[in-house]
Amino acid sequence: MKIGIVGCGKISDIYLKNCHERFPGMEVVALADLVVEAAEAKAKEYRIGRVLPVDELIADPDVEAVLNLTIPAAHAEICEKTILAGKHSYTEKPLAIDFADGRRLLDLAKEKGVRLGAAPDTFLGGGLQTVRKLLDDGWVGEPVAATAFMTGRGPEGWHPNPAFFYQRGAGPLFDMGPYYITTLVTLLGPVKRLSAATRITFSERTATSKERYGEKIPVEVPTYVAGTLEFHSGAIGTLVMSFDVWKSRLPRIDLFGTLGSIGLPDPNTFWGPVQLFRPGAEDWAEVPLSHGYSENSRGVGLLDLSRAVETGRPHRAAGEVSLHVLEVMHGLLESGETGAFYEMTTGCERPAALPVGLNDGEMD
Repeated sequence: MKIGIVGCGKISDIYLKNCHERFPGMEVVALADLVVEAAEAKAKEYRIGRVLPVDELIADPDVEAVLNLTIPAAHAEICEKTILAGKHSYTEKPLAIDFADGRRLLDLAKEKGVRLGAAPDTFLGGGLQTVRKLLDDGWVGEPVAATAFMTGRGPEGWHPNPAFFYQRGAGPLFDMGPYYITTLVTLLGPVKRLSAATRITFSERTATSKERYGEKIPVEVPTYVAGTLEFHSGAIGTLVMSFDVWKSRLPRIDLFGTLGSIGLPDPNTFWGPVQLFRPGAEDWAEVPLSHGYSENSRGVGLLDLSRAVETGRPHRAAGEVSLHVLEVMHGLLESGETGAFYEMTTGCERPAALPVGLNDGEMD
């Protein structure tokens, strides 16, 4: 599959290494960025022949799929243009900022007969695929509940441009929530309803990173989100996403079943460790990774989409999953504002697990 990439910022490097150099059967043929010099620099570094304006890249007949690495505020616009051009669309998370935009994109992709996919694809990594196998093979029995915690102080101490993280479409929920919520949904299935409490702890932040030192950042979005997710499967999820915590001893994700517990790895990575506890054991035991991509494999969701186009099967990092995750995040914010339960309107199938024994570059 021939890929055009829109957006040549820092995250583009790992996508270029994987989608252009590592994964077989894929080739990046064109780049675009509002800062033309950024696209030209990446084209030179990765030996890519063409740098085009965004609209010309999307319309280019050689481009079969567009990888959208723009800022979240531009995700919906670029994806819509791609779909209308009859191309497959794969975007960095989240699918869109507004839920209505995400729903429209999914409907439009179905109408035009093209694929819509979105990050995160870390659930295809060796760590989380090993967890999926343990769960599906019955090692912990029936899933009862899961906890998911992402707690920290926010990016203003290290990020060169941290203001974005405190504006609409970001915050801890939209920035990191997709990794944690996607993990829960791909393991436990879709969410039925949810509730949440939210707060803005500091109305203003001060950047201490070198590039923006001393800059005052107004905070527009909740920076502490505590939610309860009720899954159609009957499992209950507890979710905390926060930029207000100095230090914590909370695990990232734990999954509890009737016969044992699984300690999950960081869902923002593709590797482990994966830990298992069953009655009779003295403590957690680390489980060797059984299969999946254990290196930094961002873009493997697009690889899977390209294989799915060839074979006609569903792709795993699917628009239905990312739309459901987007609604969960909007539902948490709405529940935090109203104090009421939020009833979900979307659903999705759990993506198929990767086959045990797959080799690098294989998906089916």
